[in-house]
Amino acid sequence: MSEDKPNNLSGALAHYLPPTADSQRDMVAWLREASPYVHAHRGQTFVVYLSGAAVEAEQFARHVYDLALLISLGVRLVVVHGIRPQLSRRLAQSGIDSEVVNGIRITGPEVLPCVIDACGRVRARLEAHLSQAVTTSPMAGAALRVAGGTFVTARPLGVVRGRDFGHTGEVRRIDREGITRRLAEGDLVLLSPLAYSASGETWNLDASTLAAEVAVELGAAKLLLLSENGPVCDQAGEPVREITLRDAESAPSNVPEEAARMFERALRACRRGVPRVHLIDHQTDGALLLELYSRDGVGTLISNNPFDRIRCAGIDDVSAIIGVIAPFEAAGLLVRRPRDLIEREIERFFVATRDEQVVACAALHPFEQSAVAELACIAVDPRYAGRGFGSELLKALEHTAARAGAESVFVLTTGTADWFRQHGFVPAEFSDLPVLRQQIHNQQRNSLVLSKRLR
Repeated sequence: MSEDKPNNLSGALAHYLPPTADSQRDMVAWLREASPYVHAHRGQTFVVYLSGAAVEAEQFARHVYDLALLISLGVRLVVVHGIRPQLSRRLAQSGIDSEVVNGIRITGPEVLPCVIDACGRVRARLEAHLSQAVTTSPMAGAALRVAGGTFVTARPLGVVRGRDFGHTGEVRRIDREGITRRLAEGDLVLLSPLAYSASGETWNLDASTLAAEVAVELGAAKLLLLSENGPVCDQAGEPVREITLRDAESAPSNVPEEAARMFERALRACRRGVPRVHLIDHQTDGALLLELYSRDGVGTLISNNPFDRIRCAGIDDVSAIIGVIAPFEAAGLLVRRPRDLIEREIERFFVATRDEQVVACAALHPFEQSAVAELACIAVDPRYAGRGFGSELLKALEHTAARAGAESVFVLTTGTADWFRQHGFVPAEFSDLPVLRQQIHNQQRNSLVLSKRLR
């Protein structure tokens, strides 16, 4: 690889890592983990909401750099920017009071010029940084174009619960064809929260709502909300990395008002067909890249479909299964299984996946003319230990065994007996095993036998 023209992803990672041996190893590992996502995201349409606070944050320049990088990686990108802190400051400088009701600003005639000024300033700053990102990045020399225009038509929000919102508007129509055409030409489409009506009037829109509407109208693969609210946290204050739409709708609502509104916008977009919505903290350096090109990300993913799932293994999973069990075989915790054996028995394997990548595996071996089955080769990628994948696999295998007529299951283990006991297994005798299993047992391993009755 030439130093003059580094690979886009390696260049991006180098942007965040000092040139040490450890960082080089991290770069290689990161590139390998990122490569499936590079292929998956190429040609996809993403809508990114960049809050006004994110525009003023310390990481702003790097976020803009990363937006340009996404374009170079083949992502079709629409960016919608906010202006709330910029507008508040402009109003304060002008001595104008402006009320915000339920998160929406009332835009009186004296407020509208300040809205126009704030939009112009933020947009100009974004375009300036996008130009700089190209010249100072691995995309140097690339002709990145920023497209704008009257892609959004608005109408007045009107009177809500007796309050006249003035020049505050809502989306009437989005020019899907026009935006799609510019995206197909490789442009980054930049939308401001300012739109016009057919009669030429100007309306102030809520930027995050606009981003959600654009994502729905375009059929975007992702909506990324980069704001000060960041990921959703559980009751212990720990970030929730992924959550299904169903679980999100029943999640506790004891969160700050603005974060709750952002969460609701995310849910609304997901309900209306956006497959994946990401809530990301703009204070995290490289947040967009880490969220899009790593398995776990740094935000909260709300998905129409489960992010993790258990399924039957197929022949294409053999290499991934070998990768998961290899460290346990090396440590002597699992019997070595050659590739050809796994291929022959692949229909007996189950895998747990995270974002379509195998992170755990297990096998179920029934015994003919016996109401007992063996659970074997239960292994979880060490990076995902303690996250419940082993327990979920165990439940799936027990359920499958019961449906097949097994009354009990057993395991042979040398180092995980305590984990199985926690899941309802009890010590058993070697003589309790099916005769065929006794005949092929390697007694030199001195494995413990544990069994569990199935309901």
